[in-house]
Amino acid sequence: MITFKKLILSLAISLIVGSSLLAQSIELTGSGATFPEPLYRKMFDEYNKQTGVKVNYQGIGSGGGIKQLTDKVTDFGATDAFMSESELKAAGQDIIHIPTCLGAVVVIYNVPGINKPLKLSANLISDIFMGKITSWDDAKIIAENKDLKLPKLKIAVVRRSDSSGTTYIFTDYLSKAVPEWKSKVGTDKAPNWPTGVGAKGNPGVADLVSRTPGAIGYVELVYALQNKIAFADIKNKSGKYITPTFQSVSLAAQVQIADDTRVSLTDTSAADGYPIASFTWLIVYKEQNYNNRSLAKAQALANLLWWIVHSGQQFNEGLNYAKLPQAVVEKCELLLKSLTYDGKRILN
Repeated sequence: MITFKKLILSLAISLIVGSSLLAQSIELTGSGATFPEPLYRKMFDEYNKQTGVKVNYQGIGSGGGIKQLTDKVTDFGATDAFMSESELKAAGQDIIHIPTCLGAVVVIYNVPGINKPLKLSANLISDIFMGKITSWDDAKIIAENKDLKLPKLKIAVVRRSDSSGTTYIFTDYLSKAVPEWKSKVGTDKAPNWPTGVGAKGNPGVADLVSRTPGAIGYVELVYALQNKIAFADIKNKSGKYITPTFQSVSLAAQVQIADDTRVSLTDTSAADGYPIASFTWLIVYKEQNYNNRSLAKAQALANLLWWIVHSGQQFNEGLNYAKLPQAVVEKCELLLKSLTYDGKRILN
């Protein structure tokens, strides 16, 4: 005879098994930035191990991630450039931005015989990427690197060929620091480049620079470290040449953060801050009931985002990304609690 206690235990087990099977049947899809892709792959793998929820992520560039989300092809997008007012308007519904980490865009180079980091200022970088400086032994480069013996070698500029948040961060920095860059090229995910050869994604730029003597490009820090490519110390507003580290990148975030988290961190005023730093964001629709999405999928997405800004932060530094400051985590919590399904809050 089944006792009351056994019946309750049996029901509890059934609920746990059912919940587990439901989680295992859910698959979330996202696409976008390659800047944080190594971190996302680690996070999503760990989350799958813990919950059974699968996350399929494709690094296609920030522009592609924004487009696929606004076209409602994916559950979430990923971008290193927060959406502009015109992009938000084109989406037709409210979109929220959830920062996941802080990262550094570094200037990588392949110059034989250099045994210590190059020192580069915004003006030098601008002149190189505008095609005004074309050789590594140019007097302007030597003036900032008097302790290095720079070869007479042609500079090969490598930049992104796709619509890229990494490009947005890089050009945003140059636009703030160099008036000529702002007027002639500007800040954009896919600018009209004055010179250079295009490569797709951070991996493509890293690969092409590593295979081309004399090349220079820009990638997120982890791609330089993983591919063992040299990267420059960058002169900041205070006149210091700064190496990108957790500490110098985190200093760039010591600014007033808007409630929607859409803020640029480039060209920091922090005395020891690295000047080409940025948040990167996951973007989702605030109202999750669209395109016949189930409540279960909406809940799974909300739970994933909550986990990323809390438990998931433990994986950031192991992959050379800085953790979110506590003040930013608190803003993320408020944003995530604003997610709705049929107008009702998903998270309490």
